[in-house]
Amino acid sequence: MPEFLPATPELTEEQQARVSTVLGDLCGVPALGDRYGAIDAVESLSDLATVPVLLKDDLQVALGHLQPRARHGATWVFQSGGSTGSPQVGYAPTGLYMADVFKHWPALDRDDVFVNGWNAGKMWGAHFLVNCFVDHAGCVAMNLGGISRDEYDPWLRFFADRKVTAYGGTTSVLRLVFSHARDAGIKLPDLRKVLWLGEAWDPQLDEDIPIVAPRAARWGMFGSTETWVIGTNTPDCPANVWHPLPSQLVCVGDDEMLDFTSLNPQVLNPILRYRTGDAGRAVTCPCGRPGPAFQVLGRRDHLIKFRGCLLDVDDFVAAVSARPRVAQAQLVVRERHEGDVLEVRLLATGQGDSQLAAQVREHIVGSAFGPSDMFLEHPESLEVLVVESLIGNERTGKVPHLVVRSER
Repeated sequence: MPEFLPATPELTEEQQARVSTVLGDLCGVPALGDRYGAIDAVESLSDLATVPVLLKDDLQVALGHLQPRARHGATWVFQSGGSTGSPQVGYAPTGLYMADVFKHWPALDRDDVFVNGWNAGKMWGAHFLVNCFVDHAGCVAMNLGGISRDEYDPWLRFFADRKVTAYGGTTSVLRLVFSHARDAGIKLPDLRKVLWLGEAWDPQLDEDIPIVAPRAARWGMFGSTETWVIGTNTPDCPANVWHPLPSQLVCVGDDEMLDFTSLNPQVLNPILRYRTGDAGRAVTCPCGRPGPAFQVLGRRDHLIKFRGCLLDVDDFVAAVSARPRVAQAQLVVRERHEGDVLEVRLLATGQGDSQLAAQVREHIVGSAFGPSDMFLEHPESLEVLVVESLIGNERTGKVPHLVVRSER
C-alpha cells in the first residue's frame, strides 16, 4: 500500500480541487484517456493511492498534448534528461515557484553575497531557478556559471576579495572548486553557505569545505525540471534527508519507489503521482523540525546523474551503437576524487578503425542535448575507447549498458 507523507492527515478541499483539475487534464490526453478516464473523484489519500503512477514518457506525452501556458507573465520551458536524443521538457511560469521555496527555506538573506555557479546553457533550469530564489532574498548576487580549471585561481581569489558569503552549484562542480582551493591553499573565510541542487551530496566536500571555508555549511534543494523543488534541507539535516514543501505530496510506493503530486494550483506540469526514478523512505529527521521527512536512497531506473547532468543510459547507448562501424557500446562511470569520468567503450564491426573513437567522441560532444556542454567545458570527463570486449558477466554472458567503478 502506498505511504503518503502529507503535511495534513487528509486532502483539503483546495487540494482535492487541484487533483481533480490535473486528473481532468490527463483524461483529456488521447493516449492516456483510457488509463485515467475510469477514475472517480479523488477525495482522500486512499482514493489517490488508486491513481496510476505517471512515468517520464507519460508526462512528455501529456505535455505534448496540453502545451500548458501560464495565466500571467511568461511561460518558461526547460529541459532535463536526454543524451543524444530529444530532451524531456517541463514548463513553469515567471518566478519558477520560488516564492514558496523561500517562505520555507531561509538559505539566503539580504546580507549575503552570493555566487551562482550553475551552468545556464541549453535550457537547463537550475541557474535560473536559483536566480528567482535570490530575487526573494534580496542579496548581492553574481552570475558566474561554469568555469574551467585554469580559471579557478583568479575566481577564487576574487571571491575572497569580494567577501563572498554564499556559493552554489552541482556537487560535481563544488567538488572540483573546493578540491582545487584546498590544494592551492586558497581560503574563503567569509563563506558561510554552500547551496546545492542537481545531484547527490559528495562526501568529499565534507573534508574539503572545512579547510577552505571553516564557517560554511550546506543548504540543499531536491527536485527535478518536471516537479520543480520538492523538498529542502538545512545544515542540521543529513544530506540525503529532505523536508517536502507543503505544496508537494510525497508517496513511498512499491520497492521504495518515490512518486510526487504537486498540490500547487499554479504548477503547469500535470504532476500526479509522478515517478522520477528515485527510491526513498519516510524518516524522522534529526534536525527536530516538525512535519514529514523522507530519505532519498538513489535512482533505480536507467537515468543517472553525471556531473550534474541527467543522462539516459539506454538512449545514450542506443544512439552511440547506431553510429557507423559500431557493433555495441557500453558506458563506464569512473568515480574519481578529481571528477568523475564517463568512459564510452565501443566494439567495432569488422576490423578496427583508428578514427572510430575520435568520430564517436565528436558526435557526442556535438550533440544538441544532454551533457555536451559539460563535455565541452571539461573535456577530461569524457573518454571514448575501442576495445576488444565489453565488461560483462562471464556466467550469464550479459553485458550491462552501465558499469560504475570507484577509483576514490
